[in-house]
Amino acid sequence: MSKPLKQIHLAAHFPGVNNTTVWSDPAAGSHIEFSSFAHFARTAERAKFDFLFLAEGLRLREQGGKIYDLDVVGRPDTFTVLAALAAVTDRLGLTGTINSTFNEPYEVARQFASLDHLSGGRAAWNVVTSWDAFTGENFRRGGFLPQEERYSRAKEFLATAHELFDSWHGDEILADQATGTFLRDARAGAFTHQGQHFDIEGRFNVPRSPQGRPVIFQAGDSDEGREFAAADADAIFSRYATLKEGQAFYTDVKSRLAKYGRRPEDLLILPAATFVLGDTDEEAAELAHEVRRQQVSGATAIKHLEFVWNRDLSAYDPEGPLPDVDPVVAEEHISRGRAQVRMYRDPVAIAREWRELAEANKWSIRDLVINTGNRQTFIGSPATVARIINEFVQADASDGFILVPHITPGGLDPFADRVVPLLQEQGVFRADYEGTTLRDHLGLAHPDTGRRTAAGAERAAS
Repeated sequence: MSKPLKQIHLAAHFPGVNNTTVWSDPAAGSHIEFSSFAHFARTAERAKFDFLFLAEGLRLREQGGKIYDLDVVGRPDTFTVLAALAAVTDRLGLTGTINSTFNEPYEVARQFASLDHLSGGRAAWNVVTSWDAFTGENFRRGGFLPQEERYSRAKEFLATAHELFDSWHGDEILADQATGTFLRDARAGAFTHQGQHFDIEGRFNVPRSPQGRPVIFQAGDSDEGREFAAADADAIFSRYATLKEGQAFYTDVKSRLAKYGRRPEDLLILPAATFVLGDTDEEAAELAHEVRRQQVSGATAIKHLEFVWNRDLSAYDPEGPLPDVDPVVAEEHISRGRAQVRMYRDPVAIAREWRELAEANKWSIRDLVINTGNRQTFIGSPATVARIINEFVQADASDGFILVPHITPGGLDPFADRVVPLLQEQGVFRADYEGTTLRDHLGLAHPDTGRRTAAGAERAAS
């Protein structure tokens, strides 16, 4: 008996602080005006995507003491944007990144429970930690946590939030939920939590939401992050976009679930993915090359190299050879607030490797950054992209993808119009929403009833 086809999950990431967006393209729009968010969300909903995802940066990044020029100055608050999007969409899930290092459980739980009510059960929380003291300077009480304490606080933060979400449950729920005027049980909303990071007691003032509690996302790739996701998350973002790496990550994370009494279908693996479409594969390849050169200007290439060299390289020609001086290895770094700094554990070794690559391929600084940095995940005609996406999912390299277009807000439209219909024809992507909540879309069990949609039950059976 052949294995049934898995259903593909698709989501859309509105690019924020990034080096993905091609700002110079005439089609590029505002990252601040609500019309951009609304267009993007409506396109995702028209294509029957599971959810829209917003990242959030808590401080503008700096390089050499100056604001990094790829940051979005004035990006609106995540909760504000998602609440507004709830009013212009009907089914699309609404996922926000909210930090567990600098916030408090009661406040965050109240905001997400409110969003879940306002949206009819479509809210999701991407739980993240902050790793640097630079960001912590913006928060008087939050401060900076050493790495070994970040996940400890995050785990307790999430557990505490769940206690708050669950404080309205069963017989304790409102007798008249429409008006909110009567309580069946005086304990409704009551909570007490005493732990290492939080010692709180009171009454949670937002009743049980339509999907029980918001869906939980996690994005850590460390061993601690994978364990956190296996224990508590409903979905995990992945940065592995090749088939072999994706399968290894998928197998590793799914294998951790059993120790927490969970099944493989209880956690979705969703890598971020970019795409470039053309009428033919050849045309798409040419467009992808041009997009990469637009994404990595000469100035951007120099800034990227400075991450590794930890020194001012503004005097170097981006179309010339790599510096022959070695990186500066020091506690103080020229770049502040950028996660990439952590990726280069041995900058001298990286510099040596990059010089060898550049010499062997006759690459300039800009060529090197273009060829070693993030590249487009899916390149080809709509038929080719649809086929490759389906191959990844059926081969257990992912459960779907979070798409990041390089043009905002209209960059998602070609995928919605040209690729989604092909996936629907293959029977691997929904023709319409089966339910109303984000848990329905993702096939996740309701925390109160344990029930899943037909798609979720089918995934569990397979």
